[in-house]
Amino acid sequence: MDPLTRNNVTVTGNQAAARTMLFVNGLGTDQSYWNQVTPAFADDYRIVLFDNVGAVESNQACFRAKPSRYLNVKGYATDLLEICSALKLRNGVILVGHSLGATAGLLASIERPRQFGRLVLLGASPRYADSDTYHGGFSKKDIDATYAALQQDYVEWSKALASAAIGTANRPALALRFAESIARIPQDMMLTVLCSILQTDHRAGLVKVSVPTLVIQSQQDYFVPLAVARYLQTNIPDCQLTLIEATGHLPHVSAPGKVVAAIEKFIRDTDGSIE
Repeated sequence: MDPLTRNNVTVTGNQAAARTMLFVNGLGTDQSYWNQVTPAFADDYRIVLFDNVGAVESNQACFRAKPSRYLNVKGYATDLLEICSALKLRNGVILVGHSLGATAGLLASIERPRQFGRLVLLGASPRYADSDTYHGGFSKKDIDATYAALQQDYVEWSKALASAAIGTANRPALALRFAESIARIPQDMMLTVLCSILQTDHRAGLVKVSVPTLVIQSQQDYFVPLAVARYLQTNIPDCQLTLIEATGHLPHVSAPGKVVAAIEKFIRDTDGSIE
């Protein structure tokens, strides 16, 4: 199956624009989760959106056909680059990635650095597991408990994950929407993807990221501590960190205006140094 069909690619915005913005989803979300962000850029950019393989019913058969591809986030990075090739996207694409999508964007930019002009990373982490010298946010005990809870009661696990991700008790509608979005992914697929996220370590590659990068971090994010955002800022050669007034792991949903403002400022600040 061609990547545009496989990933339900949507191209909107200004079709005549010289520049493209490519939005990459996080775990358990689809392209609709960017609906409050993309309108701010639609007049000046061609907007590319898509659904990760396995995230929606229409491409779950593609996941089952090649499950080993998604045992590592590199599989999603490969999908991303195939989409760029299929659309014949020119160099200098501005990639905006959330969580899993942020990691995939980092890996794709390392593999094909000239494809991208800037990276914008929301809720990004190169490694979720703690080590002796690194605080990723989760101990081995935490990760093992996550796997056990997922396999014991998937629906309840989805609700708990969504509640922790949204991180705002007075936004129950957002948590419910996210829980339903997570739960539509079959349990076995979710376990595979979760393993690919929690059991990999991409820290060594950060120094190879060669394009200007913005890390957008919520003040409180259950899944990504501020220490991780600071680690990215320190280890990616040309990296800015913007801490926004937001709570939770999905700031593009809970605080879209703050995210838009951070991206717009980053683009203005780096326009003089980008072709």
